[in-house]
Amino acid sequence: MNDKALTFITRLNQWRKQRISNDTFLIIAAAVVGVLGGLAASILKQLTHFIEDFLQNELHWKYKYYLYLVFPLIGIFFTVIYIKTFIRRSKFKHGLTPIIYNIAHNSSRIDFHNIYSQIISSAITVGFGGSVGLEAPIASSGSAIGSNIGRFFGLNYREVTLLLACGAGAGIAGAFNSPVAGMVFALEVLLPAFSIPVFIPLLISVATASVVSRIFYSKPLFILVTEGWVMPALGFYILMAIAIGAFSVFFVKLNFRIHRLFDKIKGTYNKIWIGGLTIGLFIALFPALYGEGYITIQQLLNGNYQSLLANSFFAAYQHNAWILIGFAVLTLFGKSLASLITLGSGGNGGIFGPSLVMGGFTGFIFAHTVNQLGWIQLNTTNFIVAGMAAALAGIMHAPLTAIFLIAEITGGYELMVPLMLVSAISYFINKASLKHSIYTKSLAEKGELESDAGRERSILQRIKLKYVLETNFVTLSPEDTPQSRSQDIIHTEKNIFPVIDEESRLQGIVYGEKLLELLVGNGAPIAIDQLQDKSLYFININTNMFEVMKKMDQEHIDIFPVVDDDMRYKGFVSRSGILNKYRALLKRDQGYMA
Repeated sequence: MNDKALTFITRLNQWRKQRISNDTFLIIAAAVVGVLGGLAASILKQLTHFIEDFLQNELHWKYKYYLYLVFPLIGIFFTVIYIKTFIRRSKFKHGLTPIIYNIAHNSSRIDFHNIYSQIISSAITVGFGGSVGLEAPIASSGSAIGSNIGRFFGLNYREVTLLLACGAGAGIAGAFNSPVAGMVFALEVLLPAFSIPVFIPLLISVATASVVSRIFYSKPLFILVTEGWVMPALGFYILMAIAIGAFSVFFVKLNFRIHRLFDKIKGTYNKIWIGGLTIGLFIALFPALYGEGYITIQQLLNGNYQSLLANSFFAAYQHNAWILIGFAVLTLFGKSLASLITLGSGGNGGIFGPSLVMGGFTGFIFAHTVNQLGWIQLNTTNFIVAGMAAALAGIMHAPLTAIFLIAEITGGYELMVPLMLVSAISYFINKASLKHSIYTKSLAEKGELESDAGRERSILQRIKLKYVLETNFVTLSPEDTPQSRSQDIIHTEKNIFPVIDEESRLQGIVYGEKLLELLVGNGAPIAIDQLQDKSLYFININTNMFEVMKKMDQEHIDIFPVVDDDMRYKGFVSRSGILNKYRALLKRDQGYMA
């Protein structure tokens, strides 16, 4: 960034701080983030559905249906090419895990390119049939919008994090037209340590995003008017929730196995070929796996169960209930594999959408099976809706998000009690088996998941060593003697003297007690070179502050000399200086801390 731009930004921030209170500015910023997040969600949905519509309806060719075998391969290939060509300066990451990591360890900094690169790459992946969802990419895009606006205006870490979460919530709200779910998602998944004051900016952001999204893309995700639940079905909701909870554990474990498998494949393009052709084969056998899968769920909600088999090789058996159920089971597990293979082979998307689809399939399979057995006639539509909530709660460890999202997008508020019940059961089953969610498990295994200790580490990592550097030490050269530098030695308040050569390279240190001893004695002058401690510990200027504190604890030393890569002396870093800076940052952040 050039000097003129920096000057403009500095003046703009000074004017903003003088004219607008911080709380008011946060609300204004949240509204702006909401507008941009809503626009981003609309653009992503429009672009994805444009690609899908062109391939399925506008492309007229006698043999085009054979291309369905290679559409996912083409989509993943174009996605990887786009990322390799246009995203060079930083590593491209998909999913919600990088957002959680950046909040904890990177001062909530999300690279600017994510605003548009997440939209473009996920639209290509899903539009060409990649069996993943658009929600994680739009949450990433919204997070990048919030993060970059916060950093542009020089906000502190907690305020930037709040706007980041506003952007993610706005993305979810815009994608689903569900403002409550967007707000709950931000609080439950991204801001568990924040307190009540964050509600106002979040409310503004998600509400604004929903309005903007509805203006530019008014088509609802699902069209449904649910019926109320009945007491005799309550036990079956519990049984279904247990089954989905167990399935969610299976899916999370499968996720990491698939990713490890693809990590072993050498060469990016080998991954694309293997993954793309595998997904194409899956889609040929199970057409419902194409893209997000919401159209199939809508058909099931409408009671058009035979549509599941309509365009498959088994279309002749679509009126056989047991073959339909068996095919639905295969489609369920096919969706699990297809979504994870799409991501593992280089596609961009999330498991948010697939979780809903898999939950809907499970609810349909459960209710339709019970109805065929004749034990009781269950409302299949209600169980599809409840299954979606249970799967989302278990896989994401976000039961509140699941409850409110499903209630909003399906109109299922009359099912609030079953939604609460199945979400809680599925969540606790998954939580009992897997301590961490699908988003946080990898971070926990690497020790990167933020806890109380993690929050301390996060604050320490935000402290740059150069900002706590103490430079008011008297430096000595190897040729000096205590007598020749007696005035400097006596009048300084410091007890440590760094010894540096003519090129400012650190040679050692001398302690004040030894120098004063020689000054009050009557012995012959001794050169500093013979007095210095050359077996000293030192810190590089680029060392992470957490590592600095770790080294202080290991060596039981409270002050270290600091050098650059060429061993040139820069100053000293002390434990007291670090703690003072730590307390200052903690105090500055407390406005939005719990």
